[in-house]
Amino acid sequence: MISGHEIRATNQMIREENLDVRTITMGINILDCADPDVKKFCAKVYDKITKKAEKLVATGDEIGIEFGIPIVNKRISVTPVALAASACDTDSYVEIAHTLDRAAAETGVNFIGGFSALVQKGITKADQTLINSIPEALAATERVCSSVNVGSSRSGINMDAVKQMGSVIKRLAFNTRKQDSLGCAKFVVFCNAVEDNPFMAGAFHGAGEGDCAINVGVSGPGVVKKALESIRGADFETLCETVKKTAFRITRTGQLVAREASERLGVPFGIIDLSLAPTPAVGDSVAEIFREMGLEEAGAPGTTAALAILNDNVKKGGIMASSCVGGLSGAFIPVSEDRGMIEAVQKNALSLEKLEAMTCVCSVGLDMIAIPGDTPEETISGIIADEAAIGMINNKTTAVRLIPVYGKKEGDSVVFGGLLGYAPVMKTNGFSCREFVNRGGRIPAPVHSFKN
Repeated sequence: MISGHEIRATNQMIREENLDVRTITMGINILDCADPDVKKFCAKVYDKITKKAEKLVATGDEIGIEFGIPIVNKRISVTPVALAASACDTDSYVEIAHTLDRAAAETGVNFIGGFSALVQKGITKADQTLINSIPEALAATERVCSSVNVGSSRSGINMDAVKQMGSVIKRLAFNTRKQDSLGCAKFVVFCNAVEDNPFMAGAFHGAGEGDCAINVGVSGPGVVKKALESIRGADFETLCETVKKTAFRITRTGQLVAREASERLGVPFGIIDLSLAPTPAVGDSVAEIFREMGLEEAGAPGTTAALAILNDNVKKGGIMASSCVGGLSGAFIPVSEDRGMIEAVQKNALSLEKLEAMTCVCSVGLDMIAIPGDTPEETISGIIADEAAIGMINNKTTAVRLIPVYGKKEGDSVVFGGLLGYAPVMKTNGFSCREFVNRGGRIPAPVHSFKN
């Protein structure tokens, strides 16, 4: 039960501190749509998605109006297509991407995730078909998001897949060059991908999930910053306690929305993902939280420690507020979607290498980073390998969403628009990793004891 005090506090967070429910994401299992005929498979997928999610957007809007809580996005995730379509006798999944796009348009959601493959230990024929289809599929569709999981702490890192990812990203950037390579914003490479993530571009409905589930993603960097303003100069114990209590309040809001959506749609409640997901709006920035903690800019010495504090206490507060916290839950550090991060890059306070260091303790990884369009594909693969290694060794989710902007060079800027924001094009290390990446094979799983 939500108390009157909590309702008043929530209203204040919404009015003054940019609190919102970032997404209600309906996960849909499409494994039962399997068929050797790809056209029949597509027809089954379309029918199931449009039937299951026909009231998703209207219900989300009703809840938003009734409770006065902004619900920014309504989205769908499906079973990784490489699994669901593995029986199809075809050498391309582009037609399936078109089907997902039409289903998303019909239901009114802005994104649909799950054009995905899980290849951490090996690549099946279906996985390879999906990977080969990504550059054309994402360029030809508007709402389809894609992901590939290349590693895990249990399986190691599939370097054959990592090598391919550099090429896939470059071809996708070229195919969408007229939109400043925007297609790359819809594709993410994971290590230790989670099955119930409601956030795009990496959402998919895991094979271990039920037939359908409602997962809710809540955000609120502005709420945390506002709370820290009230304890400016206090010691770290007080700071941690404040972040934790604030995260508790935010998660309670998500719990309310998730329960209502679940009951009204007749779909089981999955998880709440409490992630501090910034936007380009003023006052909705993780980098501004760092400033409030006492750092001149994001990237200054102490930034990694500040991010660790933030990430850990967001999780602690969320866990206290709900028994169903899941997904990624923590702090995101995208560049183009965070005004403070953009300013830090423009002032040379924040480099790609510092961002990589920060991903050791953040919620996900290198996110929405524009790099020069002529960056070699092996360099992109090397960056992915580094990030996957951080995830594998530390037993956490890491991800890479890089955008090699066609025709742009270091120091240029690019505007993606909306929540995707804008970004300065960042420098990459110019030394080659070609021979390392071209070795191929698999990096074995690490030792899970004897750590120091």
